[in-house]
Amino acid sequence: MNEKQKTKMQNRVKEIEVILEKSSNHDLFMERSELLFKLNKENINFTLKGQNKYYHAKQCKEFENNLKKHGYGHLKKEDILKDGVCFNKYSINNGYNQYCRDIKRFSNKEELLGFVVGYNQSIYNKENY
Repeated sequence: MNEKQKTKMQNRVKEIEVILEKSSNHDLFMERSELLFKLNKENINFTLKGQNKYYHAKQCKEFENNLKKHGYGHLKKEDILKDGVCFNKYSINNGYNQYCRDIKRFSNKEELLGFVVGYNQSIYNKENY
């Protein structure tokens, strides 16, 4: 997805949120959910399925934002900001594909997603308690 497409989606999400403040509409809720999913899934290089796909895509985006804010282990936040983060079936990498520098490796995508959710929760707890 290029920057123009991303901006267009973000603008549409904002339009929908303005409309939803005034009245509720199931179709608009669904459209907003799908647009946010596509935006959040941008750096995920494996399939997310089922009811939790929206949740996991949002958690991965939040994880990326946390890394940009705090860094991770051997990687400084500057490295994350420069090269970005991508999520692959067996690893989280600093860069755009699975062959870039590893941030962390996993046995399967469920383990990866569990780690992401746990990491986000620990950052939330650290900042709010």
